[in-house]
Amino acid sequence: MSENKIHCSVEQDDQRLLALHRYQILDTPEEPAFDDIVEIASLICEAPVAVINFIDRNRQWFKSEKGLGVRETPLDVSICAHAILQPGLFVVPDTTLDPRFSNNPLVTGHPYLRFYAGALLVSSDGYPLGTLCVLDYTPRTLSEPQRFALQALANQVMAHMELMQAHREQAILIRDLKAMQSELSKYASTDPLTGLLNRRAFQQRLNQELALIKRGTHSAVLMLIDLDFFKEINDTFGHQIGDQVLMNFSKVCSDTFRQADVISRWGGEEFLIMLPMTTVDEARVVADRLHKILDATSILDVNGSSIYLSISVGVSALTDYSTVEDSLQRVDSLLYRAKNNGRNCTVTEC
Repeated sequence: MSENKIHCSVEQDDQRLLALHRYQILDTPEEPAFDDIVEIASLICEAPVAVINFIDRNRQWFKSEKGLGVRETPLDVSICAHAILQPGLFVVPDTTLDPRFSNNPLVTGHPYLRFYAGALLVSSDGYPLGTLCVLDYTPRTLSEPQRFALQALANQVMAHMELMQAHREQAILIRDLKAMQSELSKYASTDPLTGLLNRRAFQQRLNQELALIKRGTHSAVLMLIDLDFFKEINDTFGHQIGDQVLMNFSKVCSDTFRQADVISRWGGEEFLIMLPMTTVDEARVVADRLHKILDATSILDVNGSSIYLSISVGVSALTDYSTVEDSLQRVDSLLYRAKNNGRNCTVTEC
């Protein structure tokens, strides 16, 4: 990071803190990647104390430290708080001779720090966040190779933090993509008006059920329902009311059938339901219950007028020799017989 890109004026401290918080590094646990950098800095600079620190609003917090034994200190005793106010490597050969630090409690008292060298940790947008620093108990300086190594290690701290941030952003992106895929999958498999399965999704589920039946796992039943005289509702009240009737009938189905049953809007005013682990006689009982519910309760009230529905129903068994096409043809034929019988009835296989 070039020196002329570093923002460090007091007026910009709020922006600097925002940059720091974007990295989500404060108050995180110790991590080997940072601890290793501190150990290397200590070895190369031959310093008993080494720290990766970040300057928060009212404190100095250590991501990793060697030789101090604490994870944070107040800002009023922080040498690094001064280091971030200027570009480049900040070196204090003898803290007792520097008026900024000669009265610092860490200098006048335990641990009696005498030497400080800090390399800036600078955000990608130019804000100083803290330092990688080394300290000693005796006055001294750093060789040129040590100065270079300390800054290079500071750059590695920031590179690792940028990578961590990129991983977080990638995780968020993956989460959002999965949510979008789930939503798109839902739209692709459901009827937009009723929220029930559409024809394509139901056929896929029917294929799966037939495969299970062929293995002898259980029996199942198809039930095809047609709303009687639905065209008259549309012609009398309009298509918006017709749509509301379809939605309300879908709700009645969801309340009547079991959670394991697969309900679809097959098309127009037809609804196709698959009832796993069910016999034709058991399905007939369910159909009769649905007839009674519709007889007793209006499906919609419009301007004081109650709309009642009746339904025609065909019920057929799924067998181990059934195909999707054969199963659909048989249940459709039974529904056709129910309509020919005067509607408002259920026809099942003998």
